[in-house]
Amino acid sequence: MKKKIMIEGMSCGHCSNHVKDALMELEEVKEVTVDLAGKNAVVELSQEVTDEVLKEVIEEAGYDFQGVAGL
Repeated sequence: MKKKIMIEGMSCGHCSNHVKDALMELEEVKEVTVDLAGKNAVVELSQEVTDEVLKEVIEEAGYDFQGVAGL
């Protein structure tokens, strides 16, 4: 299962790495691809993670969660 998280506030490679590291801390996340220019991150999940949990991770990392789309 994959989800695309729309994120505002990332401005550099450090930001995208910070988002990736934060998401990878979730046990259910197998892989993360961050698109800095596209302002999103695609997460591959081993099992369902609620959008609320993803929102919390993004906001705790210091970025603005804009929503999730299934892929």
